[in-house]
Amino acid sequence: MSYPSRRSFQLAIALASLLSMAAGVEARDRVRGVIDGRAMVERPGNRHPSARADLATGEVSADTRMERMLLVLSGDAEQEQALEKLLDEQQDTGSPNYQKWITPEGFGDRFGVSSADLQRISDWLEIHGFEVEPATDGRRTLVFSGTAAQVERAFSTRMRTYDVNGRRHISNASSPSIPLALAGVVEGVVSLHDFRKGGMARATPAYTSGGSHYLLPGDLAAIYDVKALYASGLDGTGTSIAVISRSNILVSDVAQFRGMAGLAPNPPRVILNGRDPGLQSGDQMEATADVQWAGGVAPNASIFLVISATTTTTDGIDLSATYAVNNNLAPVITLSYGLCEAMMGAAENKFYNSLWQQAAAQGITVLVSSGDSGSAGCDGAGSSTAHYGSAVNGLCSSPYSTCVGGTMFSGDTANPGKYWSAGNTPGNVSALSYIPEVAWNESGGVGGGGLWASGGGASNVYAKPGWQSAPGVPADGRRDVPDVSLSASAHDGYLVPMSGANWCVSGTSLSTPSLAGLMALSVQKQNARLGNANPVLYALASNQAKGGAAVFHDVAGGNNGVPGQSGFDAAPGYDLATGLGSVDAFELVNHWSEGAGARPSFGLALSKPSALVAMGLQVGLRVSFTAANGFSAPVTLAAQGIPKGVTATFTPATLSGSATSSTLTLSAGASATAGVANVIINGTSGTLSNSAALSVRVCTYALEGPSALLASGQQSVVSKVTASAGCGWTGTTDSAWVIFASGASGEGPGVLNYTLASNTTPVQRQAVVSAGGVSITVKQSGAAAVAFKLSAVSANVASLGGTGSVTVSASPSTLAWTASSAVSWISVKSSSTQVTYTVAANTGAGSRSGVLTIAGQTFTVVQAGLTCISTVTAGRVIATGSSLGVTLAVTESVTACTWSAVSNASWITIVSAGGGRGNDVVTLSMGANGGAASRVGTLTVAGKVVTVTEGLSVTVTVGP
Repeated sequence: MSYPSRRSFQLAIALASLLSMAAGVEARDRVRGVIDGRAMVERPGNRHPSARADLATGEVSADTRMERMLLVLSGDAEQEQALEKLLDEQQDTGSPNYQKWITPEGFGDRFGVSSADLQRISDWLEIHGFEVEPATDGRRTLVFSGTAAQVERAFSTRMRTYDVNGRRHISNASSPSIPLALAGVVEGVVSLHDFRKGGMARATPAYTSGGSHYLLPGDLAAIYDVKALYASGLDGTGTSIAVISRSNILVSDVAQFRGMAGLAPNPPRVILNGRDPGLQSGDQMEATADVQWAGGVAPNASIFLVISATTTTTDGIDLSATYAVNNNLAPVITLSYGLCEAMMGAAENKFYNSLWQQAAAQGITVLVSSGDSGSAGCDGAGSSTAHYGSAVNGLCSSPYSTCVGGTMFSGDTANPGKYWSAGNTPGNVSALSYIPEVAWNESGGVGGGGLWASGGGASNVYAKPGWQSAPGVPADGRRDVPDVSLSASAHDGYLVPMSGANWCVSGTSLSTPSLAGLMALSVQKQNARLGNANPVLYALASNQAKGGAAVFHDVAGGNNGVPGQSGFDAAPGYDLATGLGSVDAFELVNHWSEGAGARPSFGLALSKPSALVAMGLQVGLRVSFTAANGFSAPVTLAAQGIPKGVTATFTPATLSGSATSSTLTLSAGASATAGVANVIINGTSGTLSNSAALSVRVCTYALEGPSALLASGQQSVVSKVTASAGCGWTGTTDSAWVIFASGASGEGPGVLNYTLASNTTPVQRQAVVSAGGVSITVKQSGAAAVAFKLSAVSANVASLGGTGSVTVSASPSTLAWTASSAVSWISVKSSSTQVTYTVAANTGAGSRSGVLTIAGQTFTVVQAGLTCISTVTAGRVIATGSSLGVTLAVTESVTACTWSAVSNASWITIVSAGGGRGNDVVTLSMGANGGAASRVGTLTVAGKVVTVTEGLSVTVTVGP
């Protein structure tokens, strides 16, 4: 098919921008910087679980056409908060926005992606060769087409073929990636595979034998109290229902059905969204049954059958649903297909939640089948046993759609005459009144076959909405489904004529369009769109428990367990098999307004919708509590779905009065496993509960090398960062000589680039380098010892002292060095290449040595001691009274030399020995010699022997 030109697309965006500005509202531009394919971010959780490597069989041809893919766009946090507020106000009779529904264009203006961002995203797609259709009015999806090769290049994934249960499929082998610049706007692609949603109908040829009863609209009217509404003039006039399909039908089959049911002709309007897929096996029955029964219950309502062909990558159901909402086609939408949340993936879950949000804002009531596989929503209803655990239909688990389950009549088995007439009245009606019900279960576990039973359970994606409060609703913090049920069993199957034959059809595919007909009657009664029906349904159930109108038939028997998977028992009040039960249509329609109004409630909000926590670290965020409509009770906080190895604490744990917020602290221990978990923050107060969803990403990091001792010179270093997907990191260090340049931060696996400055000291050093909370130690050698050379390693200095120098050679010449003296009698002074040292005089007789440290090496100075030469000269003889005296002159070669004078004879007395230093005089005194002969005595002066001979005269002789 052909697509609008790029010019028309630009004009459409420009027009949307003008409308937005005229309304005083314009979405904020969020695409920043260059859309660079070299900086990509993965969109995890967007690969079909069946596309396993062990099932891969080959490559998809590069030129394989991939038509009408859906790019999912999202609003920012401010838009999401404003949208939630509007949706609450539209259901609050006390708000000026009560039932003030908006158009698709108005939704796009307020909650969609900005015009500039749409243009940039479209340009990016077209640069990759894709053909882009005009943006939807809600501005949350872009439809584009191309080839497998273009998909692989644009989204950094590979397209492969797979053999699954004997059938060939194509799928992306890994989750797609998008440019980092688009990460805040683009959620991903709804699907890049051909695994399709399943219809919720089981058809068998209808026989009149065997005592079976078959339902036509008149029977349903008798059982669920619709006849009184018809009698009051409520028949769907002026209303419409959109049926979502991927197959065409034979309009003649609708005419035959209405003739059998005694209804006036009212052919459906068939809307082709793209090429006509024709009559598709299996899907034809689904579409035919939906059209017939939606129009059969609301016989004068306009029925729009929206048909989109399924392509290689995109389910026609997704395209038809997008068309119906963005064209505001009808106040009621019915959809009878399903796929469990896990197999839909992150982008498709986001797509349907966003689409049903938009529908609710436009006043559209969306009804979706809960599924036909009981509690095993990921398994096909025709399977003999369940394999994938408990799961629910992701197309109806969004809080903005009403999930329709199934019941089966039980009271008519033992006493059929009480509930069925023996023959048919006009319109082939044989039912007489309401028939007691149990949870629909015709699976192999109860004597039937396969897994055929009412779908139901707790969502793994959505938190419990504030309005989901009624007797029996589990306090599990999760969105629980179904919401309401009608008959879905083959026990009394729905009659559907198709292609010339009458079929008995069962499954939630029939309960859903039938309830859609009832909702159309309520729209007619209220003369207004209803929007999301769930707040009113649960309020009516709560009113009924207090004695209000009996809107619901409480289904309290049976369960939806199937072979291989235990299920949930139907019980008084709400249960996970039948929801609130089936409805009394007359009471529902006539008391609808009693479910609307302002009720005491509270809300929880998180300071951010996601949190990232790494091993050994903590992260905190604020949980805010808001009371509404007089609510005043305390609210206790708890967290569900916390990842293994992560702990969550609330401070305080209870909110009320002045405590309107709590700090949630998440801590990851060593056992935490990388990945993303959908955590539910629950607030409970008695039977009332509310929740907020938090996406928690647990990050694990590892940082490698270098493990070896690095050289002392400047060098670049690369360390490998191992980080789980979506986890950011930044390099840090405790040392200034580690310098980060490019590559200092990243997301997911990468490398950390940094430079080590030269180590100019001879000492080894180390630094701590960190990323993502993990650290390594980087060690760098000191400058090698051979890098310095001295011109000498020692010097000898005379005792008188003096000055010398040493030349220092460094390699490289920029290496720094220092010089110091270990002794006080040597001082040093340094220049860039030389050390000058000054040695003080040695005043001691002995030599001495001192050490200098120059550039880390030792230089030794040895200094000689003093050398003294003494001369002693005899002087004159002098008289000293009765004695004689002698003087001696001492002369020293060095004035610092010291000497002494010592007498060796008793009769020689040293009167004065001078100063005993340098040049001086020694005075001797000798007594008179009273003997007849001469006498000789000696003394030692300055090391010299002086001989004194005393006779009649004195003679002094100085020895050598």
